[in-house]
Amino acid sequence: MFVFQGLTEEKGLQLILFPVFLGIYLVSILWNTVLIVLVRMDSHLHTPMNFFLSFLSFPDICYSTSVRPRMLSDFFKDEKLISFVACATEYFVVAWMDQAECYLLAAMAYDRYVVFGSPLQSTTIITPDLCWKIIVEDYGSGFLSSLIQTSPCFTLYYCGPNIIQHFFCDISWIISLSCSDPFVSQVILFLVAIFVGFGSFLVILLTYGFIAASILKISSAKGSSKAFNTCASHLAVVTFFYGTSFSVYLNPSSNHSQKQEKILTVVYVLVTPMLNPLIYSLRNKEIKEALKKVTK
Repeated sequence: MFVFQGLTEEKGLQLILFPVFLGIYLVSILWNTVLIVLVRMDSHLHTPMNFFLSFLSFPDICYSTSVRPRMLSDFFKDEKLISFVACATEYFVVAWMDQAECYLLAAMAYDRYVVFGSPLQSTTIITPDLCWKIIVEDYGSGFLSSLIQTSPCFTLYYCGPNIIQHFFCDISWIISLSCSDPFVSQVILFLVAIFVGFGSFLVILLTYGFIAASILKISSAKGSSKAFNTCASHLAVVTFFYGTSFSVYLNPSSNHSQKQEKILTVVYVLVTPMLNPLIYSLRNKEIKEALKKVTK
């Protein structure tokens, strides 16, 4: 059994944060669900980019639901307990959905590259069958890498301290409580971070490098502006997602306090799933039109 320190021990601040985080959670679930339904219902949204976008909303829902309800209930508990199995399950789901999102963002960048590089052949290159194949591989790879990442960490021997200085089962804090040597687990975590996190980010950087080169070849300012706008939403999501995740997991603990680390984690774990659908909805004319039709 593990005990969470929680986000804050100040009762007054807890009363303020509870409705704020509850509102963020409800908005996350609502907007991501609306995006999934809209893409399935409206034939005008049946494009590869929107297809990937709907599957990007699913990890955000799972990501939020795996952490948020328990965290909200902990605001009213003096002792914030979680069982060993529940903690392992929570981290497994978070890692799975997080890594699936990395793969999906890379797939969406590839779709933008094909649209710019071969606009007349994009529909024949990125076919519905290929889209489904990418989705299956994304979620399958995320499942396997999460399993490889979680299993060694939760098979370590835990015999002493059980207080997690956080509000969810962050693997770095879990390993620090182990009574056995965590070297193998740390190496596995590092390799997964390199291959999944940095690997997907490198693919996105290279893809947008080619896209930028294509945009620079467009002679008219109006054409280049329109081309950039089609990538702006994806770029915004990528920047926010990787910016917050790198700030949390790559910044040495000595560089910031526990309070700063918790704030960064709140933004990464709680706010990002809400912002993703909002960013795409506000900048996507097709989605806004589809939403208008549904509301009418």
